[in-house]
Amino acid sequence: MKPTEAAVLGALSGVRDPELDEPITDLKFVADLRVAEDAVDVRLRLPTPFCAPNFAYLMVADAREAVLSVPGVQRARVTLDDHHASNEINAGMTDERGFEGTFAGETEGESLDELRTIFRRKAFISRQEKLCRTLLAAGYSAAELAETRLGEVPDSEAKEKYLSRREELGLDASAKAPLVVDPDGNRIPEDAVVQHLRFARITRVSIEGNAGMCRGLLATRYGIPDPEEVAP
Repeated sequence: MKPTEAAVLGALSGVRDPELDEPITDLKFVADLRVAEDAVDVRLRLPTPFCAPNFAYLMVADAREAVLSVPGVQRARVTLDDHHASNEINAGMTDERGFEGTFAGETEGESLDELRTIFRRKAFISRQEKLCRTLLAAGYSAAELAETRLGEVPDSEAKEKYLSRREELGLDASAKAPLVVDPDGNRIPEDAVVQHLRFARITRVSIEGNAGMCRGLLATRYGIPDPEEVAP
């Protein structure tokens, strides 16, 4: 079965910028996509040439894995354009050297898996705050949030995304699990919910602010429409 462009884009929509917690397809990071029989070529671009190499490598690696998951795809080449480490990243991906092998001697700090976990925890906190903010606006009190179970929360897109982030961290996402927990799965007690959500709000605002800035930078750099601009 020959893969389709729609199927490949669907797979790529599951790849998120690790810091912005948004799909690379929504962020317009996919510059070009070509499907030929069982082979797929994808070109990625980023808002600036100075994004951290580990962030960039993570997205390229995750994009390749996503493309290879599409039925019918036997070969996937994902390359990064216009980045200060494009040559190193693209060569490392071609030779399958991994991040540490690509940047030998330059990988002090968190590994890619550790980095991925850090940003998954931030995304979890941000999505929890969004969901709780919606519930507070609907009339819930902070005390009620502390006692609420996941199965008691009305279905919504915010809930779906929050549950997805919980599952990525390996946390309990069953109906009987408490709604408000920390990134380790520990229930937040009633007297700490307000402070917890204040911290979560700072995390969410930071993520959303960075995402908005990146959209603007990408639009300016490549002369494409900025989706956040309001038409006159």
